Amino acid sequence: MNNCLKTIFNRKSVRSFTSHDVSIELLEELARVGMAAPSARNLQPWAFVIITNRSTLDALAERLPYAKMLFDAPAAIVVCGDLSKAGDSPEGYWVQDCSAATQNILLAAEALGLGAVWTGVHPRTDRVTTVKDVLKLPDNIIPLNVIPIGYPKGEHQPKNKFKAENIHWQKW
Repeated sequence: MNNCLKTIFNRKSVRSFTSHDVSIELLEELARVGMAAPSARNLQPWAFVIITNRSTLDALAERLPYAKMLFDAPAAIVVCGDLSKAGDSPEGYWVQDCSAATQNILLAAEALGLGAVWTGVHPRTDRVTTVKDVLKLPDNIIPLNVIPIGYPKGEHQPKNKFKAENIHWQKW
């Protein structure tokens, strides 16, 4: 099977990590891969906050309801939309663009032997406020998600999500 397809089909949500640190080089590579994503009008309205500081990871874990795995993760990447780059309107396509960047990061983590999971922030106001407060984000930066990253602890299996009933040919 093609390596790209193999990575896509093997990607899984990893929520438990070993204590082994992730190198700065690998984290930077993940951000670089995120920036390779397509974006509407090539505006690239993303910004990434890479976190390795234990107290910051713990502060987010304490305050975000579905990100408790940050207590164990040695790193995280917060994918944010930069509204100053979003185009004609604050809505723009920053959510779609940053989602594409997130998927690139998740796939690259899998390809590099790392584990990662998408934990949602936007559009939940309480979660957005929490992340903005903890990370001291400026007003124009909106966190879309927090991606805990580390080396997987235990065995994690990908899920077969294919459902033929979700495919429609030519018309509904």
